Amino acid sequence: MGRALWWGPRDSAYPVALDCLDVDPAVAERAAVAAGLIKAGVAGFPRPVQYAIKVAGGWREDPVTSAAVGWRREAARAAGFHREVERLQFEWAPADGVPAAAGTLRFAGASDEEFLAVFRRVAEGSLDAQTRASVAAKGVEAAAREEMDFYLGAPGKREWWRIAWTPEGEVAGMAIPSATPYSVNVGYLGVVPEFRGRGYVDEMLGEITRMHAGNGESRITATTDMGNVPMAAAFRRAGYRNTEIRINLSNDPLS
Repeated sequence: MGRALWWGPRDSAYPVALDCLDVDPAVAERAAVAAGLIKAGVAGFPRPVQYAIKVAGGWREDPVTSAAVGWRREAARAAGFHREVERLQFEWAPADGVPAAAGTLRFAGASDEEFLAVFRRVAEGSLDAQTRASVAAKGVEAAAREEMDFYLGAPGKREWWRIAWTPEGEVAGMAIPSATPYSVNVGYLGVVPEFRGRGYVDEMLGEITRMHAGNGESRITATTDMGNVPMAAAFRRAGYRNTEIRINLSNDPLS
């Protein structure tokens, strides 16, 4: 009648995401069957997981796609996946052009403690839904450390990380190129509150793009929340193309 396929890193004892959810179209109550599949899976998982429904832009205007999202979303919510964020997926290729260095900011490596301090500052007033929810539930310190630990555990290399400094020697933010099991990605970038609105986000994104491009990468991926309009605009200015939309649902109790 249906199937739920779960995914996790090779060295993980449990899945971290629901990767595929299908139910035979002939089944009358597709959402109910799908909800049962999800519940049967998460009952044995010790940690929250995510489910990303991937669609093209304008999916709400397409009756077929809208219906396909509808029963999956209904099933996920019935199974306890109440936290939902819609995110834009972007992609860069060499043909899109490598952003030139503006030369205003200076980029350099730093210690974990220095990066943790910047994670704390960037979290203040963040437009990212996950960051806001984490700060509200755990506080800035715990949220920043959890965020940094995530990127330390990602397939990207620690030596790629850079802190951005103004000409006056002040910390403006950070640029963290990273990777998934499938491709390199933008990872994390953020501007500290006092320097937002000055265009530094473009320089930080350019630094990440140049680093990956300089390493010979032919594809860079990136995501941002639908509501994070400034970040989405920065991706487009840097030549990144919006390739899909991801409706991320989670049973994380942060919500």
